[in-house]
Amino acid sequence: MQLPIPKDRRKGRAATYNPANRFDRFSSVAEDDGWDIEEEVPPLRTTVTEEVPRRVITRNTSPDIPFDRSINPYRGCEHGCIYCFARPSHAYLGLSPGLDFETQLIARPDAPEVLARELSKTSYVPATIAIGTNTDPYQPIEKDRQIMRRLLQVLSDFNHPVGIVTKGTLIERDVDILASMAERNLVRVGISVTTLDPKIARAMEPRVPHPKRRLQTIKRLSEAGIPVRVMASPMIPALTDHELEPIMEAGAAAGALAASYIVLRLPREVSPLFTEWVEENFPLRAHRIMARVRELHGGKDYDPQWGQRMTGQGEWADLLRARFRIAKRRYGLDKPLPELRTDLFCKPPQKGDQLRLF
Repeated sequence: MQLPIPKDRRKGRAATYNPANRFDRFSSVAEDDGWDIEEEVPPLRTTVTEEVPRRVITRNTSPDIPFDRSINPYRGCEHGCIYCFARPSHAYLGLSPGLDFETQLIARPDAPEVLARELSKTSYVPATIAIGTNTDPYQPIEKDRQIMRRLLQVLSDFNHPVGIVTKGTLIERDVDILASMAERNLVRVGISVTTLDPKIARAMEPRVPHPKRRLQTIKRLSEAGIPVRVMASPMIPALTDHELEPIMEAGAAAGALAASYIVLRLPREVSPLFTEWVEENFPLRAHRIMARVRELHGGKDYDPQWGQRMTGQGEWADLLRARFRIAKRRYGLDKPLPELRTDLFCKPPQKGDQLRLF
């Protein structure tokens, strides 16, 4: 494994280094050139490049995911959550799942127009589109680029249902569109609250809003009539698992109507990245945390088997599942939410279209 990048260069970042891209035949390692000359190396800055997509709706057939299509306005995520299971996807771009994932971002500014074209096809059959399941649509760069807001406007114009997952409080900016869609039962929002401890949150997800601020977002969306689910995800054994009930209680108090949880997942490069991070930030608990993670996944850092990759296996997983069921009933988060509507879907009038007589 590569040596960690100095802390002063990665301030505000979670990953400690850049693992080699698994698709590259060669890898580079920084070495001292032998000259006794101090060189000032700048901190890692966020850079954004643009991509022109041919299509934006991604399909999946995963049996344990409740949607078959999704949209990602951005690739990479400045929130920098160390546990993010989407990190390995950056390797497909020729970049590292480590610090590159947090600092070298890809924006898709034409995504709303491409989406409108896809929804306009006569063969298109509507079903809920998920946004935010890979990288966060409300990460900091959305403030200026507003790709997510324009995507929402397209979905609203087509009366198309959407499910949103985010940690970003910037979603409050779009309450006008979301409230209108909620009146037509076209939207649900999941707000992820991984911990209520601000110190752990700052280390684990360095550019995500404070936990209390996310709870305030749940309250503001709920007051606007938008159905919100509090997501205690991921649950990290021996670090945040004891907070399952407090997170659910706080979410319910803020107005959440439902709840969910997922256990920590460490696919591919995420495993060594998380291990290095936990050893640096919680050295006295690192062995216990990783031992419990392996207990969850059949003795491995991660088991991708359908049906248990998100809930884990073994006694600890069974206990967490039972605690979650009890807490849902206790805090009134066990009521099923109505299915989002697809019967309202229609192509909005376009300039030049013939007017309808009836």
